[in-house]
Amino acid sequence: MYKKKKKDKLSKKIIIPIVSIVIFILLFISVQLNRNTIMGESIFKDTTMFINRIVMYPFTSLNNKKDINQSESYVIQKNVNESLEKEIQELKEQLNLNKTLTEYDTINATILSRNKSYWFNTITIDKGRNSGIKKDMAVVTSGGLIGKISKVYKYSSEIKLITSDDINYKVSVAIKSNSGDSYAILNGYDKKTNTIKVSGVDNNNDIKEGDNIVTSGLGGMFPGGIYIGEVTKQESDKYNLSKTLYIKTKQDFNSIHYVTILKEKE
Repeated sequence: MYKKKKKDKLSKKIIIPIVSIVIFILLFISVQLNRNTIMGESIFKDTTMFINRIVMYPFTSLNNKKDINQSESYVIQKNVNESLEKEIQELKEQLNLNKTLTEYDTINATILSRNKSYWFNTITIDKGRNSGIKKDMAVVTSGGLIGKISKVYKYSSEIKLITSDDINYKVSVAIKSNSGDSYAILNGYDKKTNTIKVSGVDNNNDIKEGDNIVTSGLGGMFPGGIYIGEVTKQESDKYNLSKTLYIKTKQDFNSIHYVTILKEKE
């Protein structure tokens, strides 16, 4: 028994430094978001899912040896069940979405990872070139548009979210109101209210709370008519010339597990 405990302690001493080094390397590479894709990076991204499993295995094995009382076990199981139920419901909604997108070929994908430092900027999915994914394809969920494909590897891809703080990332939108369509640009994400901002709207446009926001199709970045959200608030600038709209989406950007990539039919 003593030897077993000693062996476990020795294993932890060896495993933890190794894992720390691996995690440091992964984090260092992942923050280089704006550099060009190179062959080495592509190989790294395609193997990330396998490395993660290998890295986490020692912790899983060690944790399995710990005693857990019944009350703790019940809470853990309850949380796992609730999480699984949410994911199953999300997956069902994605599959139902595919039935409505008849004008596109759809590719379903699962989220592999998100960088905590850039949580609202990018996510990585488990589909890449081998699944027909190409750069700039629109990405949606049952809640509407969430972003576009920004980088593609053989077995994985990166999505730049519409909540990204990249000032060069502009999404042209149309505001559907009783007075007709108005056009503007998505301009950032308000984390406090969980709303997307739309700027440059003419103050004379008659826009009301509840008006829908969709992609305009202008600029060629996204197909037109993809739902984004609805107006919940509007503020005029100090000169009373233009206003900023705050858009509430149906998608919770803190919790995304499955996505659908839109591929134009050939």
